[in-house]
Amino acid sequence: MRILITGGAGFIGSHIADHYLEQGHEVASVDSLWTEGGGKEANLNSKVRFYQADITDETAISRIFDEFQPEIVNHHAAQHSVAISTKQPKLDAQVNVLGLLNILTQAKRVNAKKIIFASSGATYGTPMRLPLDEDTSQRPESPYGITKMVAEFYLRYWHTSQGLNFTILRYGNIYGPRQDPNGEAGVISIFAKRFLAHESVRIDWDGEQRKDYVYVGDVARANVQALKRGDNEIFCIGTGRAVSVNEIYKTLAQIIGFEAPITHAPRRPGDIYQAFFDSSKAERLLNWKPEVSFEDGVKATIDFFRH
Repeated sequence: MRILITGGAGFIGSHIADHYLEQGHEVASVDSLWTEGGGKEANLNSKVRFYQADITDETAISRIFDEFQPEIVNHHAAQHSVAISTKQPKLDAQVNVLGLLNILTQAKRVNAKKIIFASSGATYGTPMRLPLDEDTSQRPESPYGITKMVAEFYLRYWHTSQGLNFTILRYGNIYGPRQDPNGEAGVISIFAKRFLAHESVRIDWDGEQRKDYVYVGDVARANVQALKRGDNEIFCIGTGRAVSVNEIYKTLAQIIGFEAPITHAPRRPGDIYQAFFDSSKAERLLNWKPEVSFEDGVKATIDFFRH
């Protein structure tokens, strides 16, 4: 199949591209390489056809769809920072809503069969109950979470009104090789780089906030399964295990053999104290479940930053 990945030079998108290529698909990537977005040419597989463009640029995106004629669109391009979304909500909406509408319009125009969409656990806000599943009420507490939730409604509308199939994947906290260690998100990669450099780390809140950390290779496999399964369904993609920031610190210290000095800071706006997923629906309908343990995933991440 011909698959176009938006955000395909990014941390997650580039891993998905690698997995699609391994399955024998023809893959193209569109990425703006925005410095705040994490997309890097170094992440790109040499077999991927690359287009540098912004998903909000109607002319450029139209030309790319005309040239590549994708059968499947995998939409991972996004303004993904909660902090940026709170400071610049208009930018967040421009990329995550108007950018999506541009992609949907072009996908329908060239008769693409399906769009696979990267949603987020941020759409839930503070959980009313745990574990989170597909039926849990969405109460987002940041502009980022709001735009991801809004995008889900647009995907349902496009399917009902125009017949474009979708699969929505609501991710836990994804980590692994190629994650940007210089941003405000991605505590495992940030800590790994600083531990290896024997530098201090910052722990917000009390460090006992717990999230569902899922390895990027497992996430990429979910995107492979979604090519032929899960039409017009939503899936939680996580491990079912909640890991605290303090536990991340201890795991890295044990593996690397260094205890980084700690600077404490208050809670970040929009941060959630505890969240983890029930991914049994993905196991039933996508034939997917996580395979990489937290400890093995952290080791793989450390090895990446070492080399």
